[in-house]
Amino acid sequence: GGGGKGPAAAAAAAPAKEAKRPAPKVIIEKGSGELEPTRDARWVFGRESVEKALADIAAGKPVVVVDDEDRENEGDLIMAAEHASPETMAFFIRYTSGVICVGMEAERLDELNLRQMVSKNEDPKATAFTVTVDAKDDVSTGISAADRALTLRKLADGKAVTGDFCRPGHIFPLRARKGGVMVRQGHTEASVDLSRLAGCAPAGVLCEIVTEDSVGMARLPELKEFAKKHGLVLTSIEDILMYRVEEGL
Repeated sequence: GGGGKGPAAAAAAAPAKEAKRPAPKVIIEKGSGELEPTRDARWVFGRESVEKALADIAAGKPVVVVDDEDRENEGDLIMAAEHASPETMAFFIRYTSGVICVGMEAERLDELNLRQMVSKNEDPKATAFTVTVDAKDDVSTGISAADRALTLRKLADGKAVTGDFCRPGHIFPLRARKGGVMVRQGHTEASVDLSRLAGCAPAGVLCEIVTEDSVGMARLPELKEFAKKHGLVLTSIEDILMYRVEEGL
């Protein structure tokens, strides 16, 4: 009798061997803002660093994220904008350059009528600054940690409308590239990816960590010490890229 038990049926039932996925590439920006794939990406601090970072982002804590040493060679404090509080903003302001940015998706920035700051971007890394903003209500001058936290939470609020903000202000929204760190490996995209993957609104606060004397930008040895001292997770943009590829996210 039949029953479909022959070798051909068995072969058909066997799962197809998964094709080997090509390694993701590290992408650098050339001076023109053009993106150029370079070497194969690899784990830097490991998968666990991303898993821990996502857990902390979801819990409202900041994390430290470094980029490639051949890029900016800097570390940013990053957190979900929806969790911004006066206390976390005070921490950001104390240990970073103080220019508090928020990475956001292009579609949402368009909805809020937040246009690019300049028509011709001459930034070497093509960081996509929009016009600056403050929340319109319940703030004083907009510069305090409490005021900036409120503005950030308002930007993360999906119900907010363009009239909820004053322009210019003290928060710097940044337009993230569609596709996140898969397309551009900047802190802007990392902040949006981490917030989204942590189950928060896709708006991530970011600011560059400075040296202990506040004169220069902290590099990896000091960033490791900083993260350890403050009990913060340390991960890298390359690790976020590897995590997204492995998870198919």
